[in-house]
Amino acid sequence: MRRMSDSLRDRIEQYYATVPLLFSDAEEFGSLRLFVRRKPGAPYYGGPSHAQPIAHGSAAVTAADIARVRARQRELGVPEAFEWLAEAAPTRACIEAADLPVAERPLMALHPHCPVGLQPLPEGVTLRVLTADDPALPAALALPRLAFAEEGTEVGSAGRKELSVVAEELTQDSTVATTRPAIRAGHKTLIAALASDGTLLAVGHYHPANGTTEIGGIGTLPVARRQGLAAAVTAALVSHARNHRVSTVFLAYAEDAVARIYSRLGFRPADSTLLIANQPARS
Repeated sequence: MRRMSDSLRDRIEQYYATVPLLFSDAEEFGSLRLFVRRKPGAPYYGGPSHAQPIAHGSAAVTAADIARVRARQRELGVPEAFEWLAEAAPTRACIEAADLPVAERPLMALHPHCPVGLQPLPEGVTLRVLTADDPALPAALALPRLAFAEEGTEVGSAGRKELSVVAEELTQDSTVATTRPAIRAGHKTLIAALASDGTLLAVGHYHPANGTTEIGGIGTLPVARRQGLAAAVTAALVSHARNHRVSTVFLAYAEDAVARIYSRLGFRPADSTLLIANQPARS
């Protein structure tokens, strides 16, 4: 199998180093950078203060740097979380020495010229690009919580009732309101699969930056699994991103069963692994 190029890895690393700047400020702590939200929203993480691997001459991360970032995160009242590529500083051992749990998320990327056709949908199901004022937005933001709480690809128990409860919670705690500006500005695109009665069945999103994007938050309502909905949403996100001048599309995954879905769409291993410490797993 053909290996992904160093240039692809550089684009992915640059993406992780810059896309949070659409929504946050960067505070420097020696070899590390902490992204701090300018406005209310999900908190960001700490990571390398650059986008170059150690082999390219980056500075070594020290225990003092990590301690300073964590102290600032406690001051801000946000999780003491980090994110970085395995090929870049800081090293995994350095973070684990600070007693933070580290999880691996292999990356897959799509060749710019690889065609990704629209996938078949069950009868009555449609895809929709959600606007900031779309009535389905609360459910779209709530669905990944249910999907990731029931891991795997087998049919689960959570359905419309549970989705409604979480959607109401996210409306009440202002999560929905703080997401709307990013959608209006074009910084975030969500695509959902909906049943004929309007029930949201699957969803995913992407944040573009400099012609590159990561597709994330792919989740299917547990009771609606095994119908090809995740593949359909992923393909629609790819098509939408490419139609909006995005050439590099990649994603992270946590389970081999999920990776097989992406493989069937044309995604291939990107020879890079995302390491995340003390923050929720990605899709």
